[in-house]
Amino acid sequence: MSENFTALQVNRNEDKTFTRRIVQRNSDDLPTGELLVRVQYSSLNYKDALSASGHPGVTRNFPHTPGIDAAGLVVSCSDGRFQPGDQVIVTSYDLGMETDGGFGQLIRVPSAWAVALPDGLSLKQSMIFGTAGLTAALSVTALVDSGLTPDQGPVLVTGATGGVGSLAVTVLTRAGFQVTAATGKNSETDYLKCLGATNVISREEVTANSERPMLKPLWSGVVDCVGGTMLEAAIKACRYDGVVTCCGLVGSADLNLNVFPFILRGVRLIGIDSAECPMPRRLHAWQYLAENKDAKLLEQLSEEISLEGLEEKIQAMLKGQVKRRVVVRL
Repeated sequence: MSENFTALQVNRNEDKTFTRRIVQRNSDDLPTGELLVRVQYSSLNYKDALSASGHPGVTRNFPHTPGIDAAGLVVSCSDGRFQPGDQVIVTSYDLGMETDGGFGQLIRVPSAWAVALPDGLSLKQSMIFGTAGLTAALSVTALVDSGLTPDQGPVLVTGATGGVGSLAVTVLTRAGFQVTAATGKNSETDYLKCLGATNVISREEVTANSERPMLKPLWSGVVDCVGGTMLEAAIKACRYDGVVTCCGLVGSADLNLNVFPFILRGVRLIGIDSAECPMPRRLHAWQYLAENKDAKLLEQLSEEISLEGLEEKIQAMLKGQVKRRVVVRL
């Protein structure tokens, strides 16, 4: 049965500009898929702001509804994987890119994209985490599953004021790790300590003497969200048997590094991908978030808006003026 619903829609104009407006759509217009979900919450990510602006690296086909994150209630599932009323999370894959996403009250996707909401996590909390939280959790669980324990020493988080970095700080702290947060924003020291960071250092402190083949061993583990020189220096400063995860390239996509940290200290480098992450690993990460969340801190980290509030936040995000996680109530 078809149903009307409200959504943010991005249109490409004849002069190749893009406009955004809230419209009424019909469920018959949604893409094919086994799973129809009534979205309760979504979240605003930088990729959503790019999609909403017509960035061809994210979305090429218009009209389009962005939103790479969605959480809500199952309306129907033709293959029986879920039952009506089940609470589910949908992130990654093609959601919000070429497939109409979470900035609409209904989405239709392959059922294989969805994760059952873990016990102990609300739909809203799942969207405070969103793709950024999933990426943070994949990074942290990679460290933990590699044998890293809190008694082995401090863990470095680079790009710590970003979405992934800030959530990695909170999750690591909640799990008992001593966290050193690295940032280029000196004004955010109090904010990072509020998240749980024991120490806050500058980017320059991380990259000092990075041209050397090896650096003084400091970190038992690293969650790197920057790449480039920051990642190079972090690897060189790992302690013996250290573990480093890499999920970002804002610094650079290049890695100019020798093999000394790997063959003299046994350092391990693990790449993190949340887009096509296998389902068992994805489920493990969401369960880890449910078990290591700080509900009060999550509320402090986020602000809730309606669809009508998205325009202002999209503009602010493109200007780098959004710090807290933006949760969209559908």
